[in-house]
Amino acid sequence: MANRYKTILLFGAPGAGKGTQGKILGKIPGFFHQACGDVFRALDMTSDLGKKFVEYSSKGLLVPDDLTIEMWRSNINAQTVLSLYKPHEDLLVLDGIPRNVAQAKAMEEYIEVLEVIHLVCPDLDKMVARMRRRALKENRIDDADERVIRRRFEVYDRETKPVLEYYEASLIKNVDAMGSPSSVLQHVLEVVVPVQDGHFKNPLSGV
Repeated sequence: MANRYKTILLFGAPGAGKGTQGKILGKIPGFFHQACGDVFRALDMTSDLGKKFVEYSSKGLLVPDDLTIEMWRSNINAQTVLSLYKPHEDLLVLDGIPRNVAQAKAMEEYIEVLEVIHLVCPDLDKMVARMRRRALKENRIDDADERVIRRRFEVYDRETKPVLEYYEASLIKNVDAMGSPSSVLQHVLEVVVPVQDGHFKNPLSGV
């Protein structure tokens, strides 16, 4: 348990900007961003794990929690071996995992959650409009369907939002996600920089 990865979770409803904020943080020395979607995309489909993934995804089935975590572990191990992620120097920033309480419980063995950044989106209609604009801009017509978007929010409320109740309230920091990416980043940094300072030497100064 002492060797668990020091971790910050990026948490929020679909379209809250987890990916955007995670990618920006990942470019700052001392942070390593890992998105669950990138884990899936990087998977070697000819490997045993890849074949198991295809077995479910090709049928339109959700990948079981144990397989999701196994894929995540394989990916983070590879990043460590390649020295892209240095656990003794970097804070791990997770985006899109854990996706439910079962995953949160299973990942306790591997991660020590120091902070949960909850990107809050109080206005559902504005979030739906934001996601429609993004889908149209990226030419993902199916994702621009309002009914599809609202179903994603329903799944989030039912399966993912309860993860917030799993972690201690003192770990959860709410950040308004409705501002510009830079203003949201400013508030995210106000939360994560003290965490980094408290657990790691400054990667540039060494102090």
